[in-house]
Amino acid sequence: MEDSAIIDLYWARDQAAVTETDRKYGPLCRSLSLRITGSREDAEECVNDTWHRAWDTMPPQRPGCLRAYLCRIARGLSIDRWRARRAQKRGEGTEVLLSELEDCIPAAPSAEEVWEAREVAAAIDRWLDGLDRESRALFVRRYWYGDRVDELAARWGRTPNGTAQRLRRLRAGLRRALEREGVIL
Repeated sequence: MEDSAIIDLYWARDQAAVTETDRKYGPLCRSLSLRITGSREDAEECVNDTWHRAWDTMPPQRPGCLRAYLCRIARGLSIDRWRARRAQKRGEGTEVLLSELEDCIPAAPSAEEVWEAREVAAAIDRWLDGLDRESRALFVRRYWYGDRVDELAARWGRTPNGTAQRLRRLRAGLRRALEREGVIL
């Protein structure tokens, strides 16, 4: 089913919207959530919560890209779940993933820094737009979807060490780009 038809089902408050959403985007959202939480049970709860959040937010929202909309919800819920579990000494994989970015991404903004956060996001978007397709996909697969380095290496037919080095160079490039734009890291 096309995304626009699924969104129309949400707007019509038709329960089939959730069924069609799960059919089309369930595997993607489960995979994304599992990579972040590290637990199938937590991932399944996050995906169910994603469908619930989508139901609660459409209407009034009408997303332009349903896939991105759902992934954003699932990712946010999964990170929240991971943080809650982290307090219980779990989640080493995601901690490593986030620590790799901490030296090139500024800390989360306070309420007063919301505007600055939007500017940082715009700078990151501009930086991503300047990358070749493969580099952009590699960066997004690693830092948005949480793919492991060995999986990325296999996907692009490279060695894990070469892939890790390329990611390191991409992070350094992001850091330089943000510094050029005046972002304080």
